[in-house]
Formats: sequence, C-alpha cells, structure tokens
Amino acid sequence: MSMDVLGIDHLGLTVGDLDASLGFFTDCLGWEQFGGNPDYPSAYVTNGHAKLTLWQQVEQGAGFDRRANIGLHHAALKVPDEAALEDLFGRISRWPGVVVEFSPELSGSGPKKHFMILEPGGTRLEFSYDPR
Repeated sequence: MSMDVLGIDHLGLTVGDLDASLGFFTDCLGWEQFGGNPDYPSAYVTNGHAKLTLWQQVEQGAGFDRRANIGLHHAALKVPDEAALEDLFGRISRWPGVVVEFSPELSGSGPKKHFMILEPGGTRLEFSYDPR
C-alpha cells in the first residue's frame, strides 16, 4: 500500500456567486475565511478539518449538471451525529438561495443518513452522518 497520497489537502469549487457562497460557508455553516485571491476572485474557507477554495466563475455557461459535466458530481461533508445532521438541515434549508434536493433520509438501506442541497453559488453539497 502506497502512502504517497495521504488524503485531500483541499477541494476547489467553481461557484456562480462568490459572495453568496462565501456567506453560506462563513455565516450559515460557521466556517472561517483564511485567505483568497482578489486577482482571480477566490476565497479560502475552513472549519478546522476541511478546506475549500471557492473560485468565482468567470465565463457564464450552462448551469451545473451532475449527469453531463466531467468533474464534480457533489462534495460530501460529514457531521458528528444524527442530531447535528437534523439541526444543520434546519438551518441550511432556510438559508437564502439554498435549493434543497432532498431532506435527511437513509442512504440506500442505511444506516447512513444524508441530505443534498445546492448552495447559493450553485455547488451540489451532501451532508451525511454514518454511525458505522
């Protein structure tokens, strides 16, 4: 088994509205901005465990289509327990610009539970809790 790759350092997401996405991560989810690049509009955010780079889409094109686009299908973020999943869904589902794809439910036959949204900048996000 090779240990050349230890895991994901960060995930870069192209978003349709950088300010709306940044506000979602910092104000709704409580993440912190730790940098960015105004010349290539971007913001770097973290919750102390995961790091994301949010890049402003420059050329307007077709919206995200998980079945047609090469690359990102969704980003999945884990939560510590089922109560946190439910609480988070309540907060996120009321956030301006969020589109709920589905509310918390079993993933397949379970026991994992998850929900899926589009954040205000258009990125498809999954939030999940797996008790295993």
